[in-house]
Amino acid sequence: MKKIKKQPKYIFICGGVMSGVGKGTSSASIGKILQSRGFKVTAIKIDPYVNVDAGTMNPTEHGEVFVTEDGTECDQDVGNYERFLNTNIYDINYITTGRVYQTVIQKERNLEYGGKCVEVVPHIPEEVIRRIKKVAKSTGADFILIEIGGTVGEYQNILFLEAARILKIQEPKNVLFILVTYLPIPSKIGEMKTKPTQQAVRTMNSAGLQPDIIIARAEKPLDEKRKEKISMFCNVDKGDVISAPDVDSIYEIPLNFEKDNLSLKILKKFQMKPKKNRDLQDWEKLVKKIHHPKKEIKIGIAGKYFKTGDFILTDSYISVIEAVKHAAYNFDSKPIIDWLDTEEFEDTPSKLKNLKNFDGIIVPGGFGSRGTQGKIKIIKFCRENNIPFLGICYGMQLAIIEFARNVLNFKDANSTEINPKTKYPVIDLMEEQKKNLKNAQYGGTMRLGAYNCEIKKGTIAFQAYKNSSFPKIQLENGNIIIQERHRHRYE
Repeated sequence: MKKIKKQPKYIFICGGVMSGVGKGTSSASIGKILQSRGFKVTAIKIDPYVNVDAGTMNPTEHGEVFVTEDGTECDQDVGNYERFLNTNIYDINYITTGRVYQTVIQKERNLEYGGKCVEVVPHIPEEVIRRIKKVAKSTGADFILIEIGGTVGEYQNILFLEAARILKIQEPKNVLFILVTYLPIPSKIGEMKTKPTQQAVRTMNSAGLQPDIIIARAEKPLDEKRKEKISMFCNVDKGDVISAPDVDSIYEIPLNFEKDNLSLKILKKFQMKPKKNRDLQDWEKLVKKIHHPKKEIKIGIAGKYFKTGDFILTDSYISVIEAVKHAAYNFDSKPIIDWLDTEEFEDTPSKLKNLKNFDGIIVPGGFGSRGTQGKIKIIKFCRENNIPFLGICYGMQLAIIEFARNVLNFKDANSTEINPKTKYPVIDLMEEQKKNLKNAQYGGTMRLGAYNCEIKKGTIAFQAYKNSSFPKIQLENGNIIIQERHRHRYE
């Protein structure tokens, strides 16, 4: 009997009306509910910028850089994929305009196009499709979710929409389009408006695409009238308009989607049946913990990347935030996170006494000298007043500088990143990095991804790891080896 070849299914998730509408969490949530039906799922993030990866961008410009296990600096949405799907997402799952053009140009230089005229269309979309199919083959996933960054109608992502259109022609039964759009409720009008969504769908139509499902983001749940309007003017069945109101926690989204049986709607469109009954019990327990905490824990995060004009940009530290949340949920606690602008502590040292109001202080990563003196003052105050403190990356380096200065009396102690001529370079550029910086090789050249670290027996770090479920290797000398992801040049 001839074995039927497995046909992976491709779901493209696009955004309409505005950026930040929730494509990433929608993609991760769709993946979760398909997982709950017994399917293997992976996700791809497409970023339309010409940067090869996210590593060279300012956190205020782009938000946090997420680092994969195999060392790719990518968009923070990949972090959401990993948290929701409980699986590693790798380098091949990340696509940017820069990566695609870089490959096509290199192939042309290598005569891989056989001397043909290499053009933006079809060769760029073909390279996008090649990358998508490579992920399908290497992961063996039943479903490949492809989030196209940006908003339909932007020039930057039109080539990726074109790739989606071509793939739909090639495999009409294996491709589905989902539009995540926004329905505003203008305060002076008081009515939820569908016109922006109608315009987004028509823009999507102009690229040769028709959404099969529309996820309607809004402050409130959609009523039947709004669903009817979207159905009528956007060419979708009313049942395929999924209400996605604002929620207190992103971890509620998969459960909200399943209120509309979204997983079954997707499977029906692919003429598939679930492999098992829906199993979201662990997810429901997590959401219950979030909504019914037994206590509160107050954490201060001292950084410098979260201000953009008059607004707070928490995306710069999203992995730190999610880690704090999950740690708190594990102890049936509600995390109360406050943002501490380190530059304010340089100008107003009297604010330091307010740190006593926190259960713990975190100083996360960063680059450069701006705000570092404020961070060092915060670290010193925490140490002297026995306030629980966690320094991550640059925060840990500054904790070493503070200790060297104020306990060891190395008054000039510093990182050579801040002061190359310091008498006590307690933090210095890694040897293998000196050549990179000398040759101005910045992109993708830091120590990146999973890295082995030996933890010495008897230390606080040893106890923390030893008593956790964190993967570890026991050594004969009593120490343990753990593996964590790195992103730095100094140590």
